[in-house]
Amino acid sequence: MSYLNIEDERSVPMAGPQERLSKSGDNLTNVLQYLKERYPARLTQIVDELKAAIPTLGEVEYRTSPDGRLVLLVRDEQFSEPVLARYVSDGTLKMLSYLVVLADPDPAPFIGIEEPENFLYPSLLPGLAERCRSATQNSQVLVTTHSTEFVDACKPSEVLALYRGEDGYTKVIRPSELPVVESMMEQGAQLGWLWEAQYFNLPEPRVGFLADGV
Repeated sequence: MSYLNIEDERSVPMAGPQERLSKSGDNLTNVLQYLKERYPARLTQIVDELKAAIPTLGEVEYRTSPDGRLVLLVRDEQFSEPVLARYVSDGTLKMLSYLVVLADPDPAPFIGIEEPENFLYPSLLPGLAERCRSATQNSQVLVTTHSTEFVDACKPSEVLALYRGEDGYTKVIRPSELPVVESMMEQGAQLGWLWEAQYFNLPEPRVGFLADGV
């Protein structure tokens, strides 16, 4: 499960390619170095997807400082010079990290992401959900979320709704098995709205999951 930490993602690690992103994301620049050296086309794909999600974005690059550290730099399209990662928005760094994980050239068999809506604009969540769906071709992907925007981008078969029963144990509802959900979606309703409007018949609190192979 990913616990990417914004402050860790802003860190300036020692140079040296690393294949996998850590749970906190403190080696993000090392992974970018690995991709640039071993899979440059994949890195280009990641940056292009980030630009598509954030149209004002220019370049994403890293440089090696005199003391041998990797410095992550991001340029806004409206400016000529990039800025250090410490001055980049939380959402940009978080989205970059998610794309790096989901586009891994040698993906892990299981990828877990916790509450991607933290630090991301709601408008970015549908695209992230689609990227998660694409990643399920090679990995099982599990996302925990409280975001209706994310759930809106999911299919009923991809979602499990969990709630705590009166006995204290977690209960599961599959929206794909609720006739009212199927009927409402045929009339144009979105899954996240149905969830928020209590068509899942869930008591508070409630949590949605996107998962492959559920």
